[in-house]
Amino acid sequence: MSMLSITPRLQAPRFPALFGLAAAALLCLVAGASLLAQVSGDRGISPVASSTDIDVRGIEVNVTGDSAEEARANGWREAQRLAWQQLEGPPIPDSRLESLVAAIVVEEEQIGPRRYIARLGVIFDRQRAGGLLGASGNRARSAPMLTLPVMVSDGTQTMFETRNPWQRAWAQYQFGSSAIDYVRPSGAGGESLTLTYGQTGRRSRAWWNNILDQFSAADVLVPIVNLSWQYPGGPVEGQFTARYGPDNRYLDSFAMRADSADELPAMLNRAVARFDQIFSEALADGTLRPDPTLTLDNIEISPEIRALLDEARRAEAAEAAAAAGEADDVASAGLPDSDTATATSEPAVAAATYVVQVATPDGNAFDNALTLLRGTPGVSSVAVGSTAIGGASVLRVTYNGELPALAAALRSRGWAVNEGENALGISR
Repeated sequence: MSMLSITPRLQAPRFPALFGLAAAALLCLVAGASLLAQVSGDRGISPVASSTDIDVRGIEVNVTGDSAEEARANGWREAQRLAWQQLEGPPIPDSRLESLVAAIVVEEEQIGPRRYIARLGVIFDRQRAGGLLGASGNRARSAPMLTLPVMVSDGTQTMFETRNPWQRAWAQYQFGSSAIDYVRPSGAGGESLTLTYGQTGRRSRAWWNNILDQFSAADVLVPIVNLSWQYPGGPVEGQFTARYGPDNRYLDSFAMRADSADELPAMLNRAVARFDQIFSEALADGTLRPDPTLTLDNIEISPEIRALLDEARRAEAAEAAAAAGEADDVASAGLPDSDTATATSEPAVAAATYVVQVATPDGNAFDNALTLLRGTPGVSSVAVGSTAIGGASVLRVTYNGELPALAAALRSRGWAVNEGENALGISR
């Protein structure tokens, strides 16, 4: 009698599969660490809170006294008088003028035994000084302007990727009395990924609207400094350029020089004040105003600015119509009488907002989707819910009609449409 011996078959270990899983886990770990490194680290400078007090900077004094303390006191009183004269305030005695001063800011100073040389700033309390200054004490401000300071050094453009002295100068400057409403990002977290020098060269209104909506801004200002050192620690020359708008338009430029690296912060502070003057003058003469091609639905701006934007849009529409000859076509075609128009008009349909998921394999597909959706008949607005380049972006579309009608309108424009519950999925 023979016995049948059965040997269990051992399954070969799946080393390739295990290796693949380990490699995938390692790749995810490295990618996560890389992403964390991009948004963490020594970056981000929180801007100071802007006071509404009246701030006058750059007052230079050179006075003497019987002692160092007396010379300094004489210099501060002289700075108060000069600042008051710059504001075109009425003549008042020094005792009353001192009661209007909230603080003296020392920008630079040299104190000798009997001499005081300094550059000072004088801050006047708005509640006490505003009544004497009249219009100077209550200035109208611009629409919110997203401010992106760019520093160029040794051919490298830096914005918020790392902390730099140009970003610090803009973060620490006091803009309470400025005519410009500066929106100053801190550059912390994900802001260092989206607010880069490359963004200033974009022309896509869709991308700019996404950025401006995040910061509740109406337009963008780009102050640029190009720093050149003669030798390490030595004199520093700065070329400054003021640009604005999504098209990166040139506004003005100037140059400054610091005798050493220690004087660089003071030079940059003076440059910020010069930029504020340039932007304020551009606002006063009508050059600096929100671009009418940008979406301002989520921005709280004054009725005066709204009226200015409406006028700009009407002017652009009139120029486009004149170039295309539409005015002559409308005049020659004639208009139907009011009775016919009333009889053929359709009843108004209530607007509703639907979620539309659109395939966006690249940036051009995202821009084209926004443009085509906004141009679809019956669509009154398109808001971006989330952006996923290389995947599917989510949009909120306000449409004057029901969801099947919107789906039919999109199909007629060449989209492949999948209908869901109060939502659509579209692709090309």
